Amino acid sequence: MKFTLLIIDDEKNIREGLGANFELEGYSVKLAENGEEGLKLISKGDIDLVITDLRMPGISGEEVLRRVTTETPGIPVIVLTGHGSIDAAVDAMRNGAYDFLTKPLNLDQLSMIVKRALEVRELSLQHSQLKAEVESAHTFDKIIGKSAEMQKVFEMIKKVASSKASVLITGESGVGKELVADAIHNLSSRKDHQCIKVHCAALSETLLESELFGHEKGAFTGAENLVKGRFELAHESTIFLDEIGEINPSVQIKILRVLQEKAFERVGGQETINVDVRIVAATNRNLEEEVKNGKFREDLYYRLNVVHIHVPPLRERKDDIPLLIAKFVEEFAEENGKVISGIDARAKSAMYNYNWPGNIRELRNCIESAVVMASGEEITLEDLPPTVSKAAAEQSISIPANSTLDDAEKIIILQTLAANKNNKSKTAELLGIGRKTLHRKLEEYGITSDDED
Repeated sequence: MKFTLLIIDDEKNIREGLGANFELEGYSVKLAENGEEGLKLISKGDIDLVITDLRMPGISGEEVLRRVTTETPGIPVIVLTGHGSIDAAVDAMRNGAYDFLTKPLNLDQLSMIVKRALEVRELSLQHSQLKAEVESAHTFDKIIGKSAEMQKVFEMIKKVASSKASVLITGESGVGKELVADAIHNLSSRKDHQCIKVHCAALSETLLESELFGHEKGAFTGAENLVKGRFELAHESTIFLDEIGEINPSVQIKILRVLQEKAFERVGGQETINVDVRIVAATNRNLEEEVKNGKFREDLYYRLNVVHIHVPPLRERKDDIPLLIAKFVEEFAEENGKVISGIDARAKSAMYNYNWPGNIRELRNCIESAVVMASGEEITLEDLPPTVSKAAAEQSISIPANSTLDDAEKIIILQTLAANKNNKSKTAELLGIGRKTLHRKLEEYGITSDDED
């Protein structure tokens, strides 16, 4: 790893001399002739260590140290000072400086201090990365998916979580939009505060406004006490507004103001309340169409849609169905005190071929029902709800009456393979045979392919 050093000193010879020395040692070096310029470079990122003079015109080294330790903690700061400022250097150590050196400088000593500081920095970065990976893995435990479509969703969550940007999550009902919102919050710097959730479609216009912004005592009939709203409770945290497309224009205006000014008044109140809130919203509606039809404010739409994450429906990510089935079977078998080892080939085929209009929520309910109805240790086609089991009949295979057993087997294998778009792994799983057995059968039929899916 190549580290970047920032050297801040108003004396040109010292600044450039140190820069040349550390470049020869293999570091990347940036130079600043005053504290203001140095802080601008730090704010852009990619600085691993700061060497700053203590006494400089304008922004002093003390102020640089204070700003680094509070705004970008973890970056070591080495302070340079003259012989007459030892007390100030000791104060700097108390205030978070890694070390200090007096002028004239001993380059070998400074190089050794830099090396030690960067070793500590590297260990800290490795620890932070490992912690983030562990937290990330835990965060995605509830979102099940190995398909390419879901991997894209996971990547977007990781990228957007650390930002302050508003996020709009779209997708059909039941795809798991709330789980995506949870993951964004749990990977963000706000994770130590509770994510505040509001299901906008479940509340009337009057109740929703009071729920979001709170109300003063006496604001309306029945308002006997001051009540804080969800935005106020979400200060320094995340608020998740589910089904944002259902809210009325008057509430849309107030949400827009929170996004623009980070301020609002309670219902019936005069006091302006300032909040630091990250908004994540979700909808199963096409908000662009709602904007065109005059049902949703265009300015609010663009404020909410800074980052757009679309969660694909289950019919577009059928590779995830086996993982979801296994998860739900385990969950509901334990909940109902049953021993269920899995599902048979016919039931599996029906579940692959069904389009799941209710998405993961419908699949979960289907498995819960099947586990309850199952008589043995394996879920059968007969245990599935009629809407799902019907998919097996619609995907039936026709075998001529005079076919031999070998002919029937060949028809079943080839038609199942075709129905699954030549996906051999899925075909073998549905047929209840190993992939090697499937490949051997296909070779017997004179069918070869480099496709190993």
